[in-house]
Amino acid sequence: MFKTFIISAVLATLTLPMLLQYSNAAEQTNVPATLAKPVSDKAVLDADFLKEKINSTIGLTVVKVEATALPGIALLVTNQGLFYASYDGEFFIQGKVYNLGSTVKDIGEESLAKVRLEGLKNFEDNMIVYKAENEKYVVSVFTDITCGYCRKMHEKMADYNARGITFRYLAYPRAGIKDQNGNLTQGFKDLRSVWCSEDSATALTKAKSGTGIAYRICEAPIEAQFNFGRQIGVSGTPAIILSNGMMVPGYQPPEQLEELLKNT
Repeated sequence: MFKTFIISAVLATLTLPMLLQYSNAAEQTNVPATLAKPVSDKAVLDADFLKEKINSTIGLTVVKVEATALPGIALLVTNQGLFYASYDGEFFIQGKVYNLGSTVKDIGEESLAKVRLEGLKNFEDNMIVYKAENEKYVVSVFTDITCGYCRKMHEKMADYNARGITFRYLAYPRAGIKDQNGNLTQGFKDLRSVWCSEDSATALTKAKSGTGIAYRICEAPIEAQFNFGRQIGVSGTPAIILSNGMMVPGYQPPEQLEELLKNT
């Protein structure tokens, strides 16, 4: 007997306006014959076919394709986050899929956790770190200077560190990289200035306290970190990645985060 699932999702025809716009435009172009028809065997997952199908119809770049325990449905890790699709590429699903076994489980979270941990390795030399003297735990946190809860969290850094929690910050300008006119956003420029400072940890503390930001330009990976965040499901700040790859969105007080880490 099949396991029971809940699909908290919307089919592609009802999802993101951006994707719909791309899809409508794609219909007016010549779609390769190999993609115009679904795969003949819907029970067999063809990752390359599905990647091409999704890219040609709605413009997403699929980084990873995995079979799921839900028959005929594949998990897609894309440059815009996690989605699901039918093996034949005819149905595209946005949302979460839960397995209602002995415990309720988000079937996509485990796959995303692996992607997060692998991706974090690319930025180990480009994070702003506040290291605990007696380190017990390490968390990686996507942050923005103008985020109120990010500032509140940062104000308590001494408390986090005293509890053995090391913070590693990644940049996530909530306004994006460029505005609607194609100019770099102020949030991006401010974070770049911080990352380019001689003492980035001190610069970030000053920026979050509102005491000013010295303008700097360098090859800081702000855009790369932002794009990585979007890929792994970050939609706001702060977003905390635990050592097992699981993500905890939002502000966590020191004592609450410590308790969570103890039980992870």
